[in-house]
Amino acid sequence: MYLALVEFGSVSADSVLQNVVAAVLYFIVGAAVLCLGFLMVDVLTPGSLRHLVFVEHRPNAVAVASAMYAALALIVVSAIIASSSELGQGLVDALVYGLVGVILQGVALVVLEAVVPGRFRDLIDSDRLHPAAIATAVVLLAVGGVNAAALS
Repeated sequence: MYLALVEFGSVSADSVLQNVVAAVLYFIVGAAVLCLGFLMVDVLTPGSLRHLVFVEHRPNAVAVASAMYAALALIVVSAIIASSSELGQGLVDALVYGLVGVILQGVALVVLEAVVPGRFRDLIDSDRLHPAAIATAVVLLAVGGVNAAALS
């Protein structure tokens, strides 16, 4: 009979605890950035975005909000990956890069509104999905991808 030998190495509870604390703190930073992004989109769109998305189920509001959140999540993930390996500096890096991402996403939305014919704001609360909502969503995702790549 042969026994399989498996080397587990040493296990450090301190290392695991430190990683759990870091994960929780990065989650808090990421959630704060996403909340600020939600507030920014809410300010830049007519009506209550929360109400339009979750109560009235307006497809244009859902498309724009979803793209913005996905783009901001991409930025936050890249900010965390690109941040310092020292926890304190890494948290500051992730927060600052995330906030810059929120600002740039807001600028993209404002510029898009300015250069596209018609007013997208007038379509956000429509009950029918409009092609402009899809185009806006793709632009927001593209800008988020560029922002994320710039952080790496």
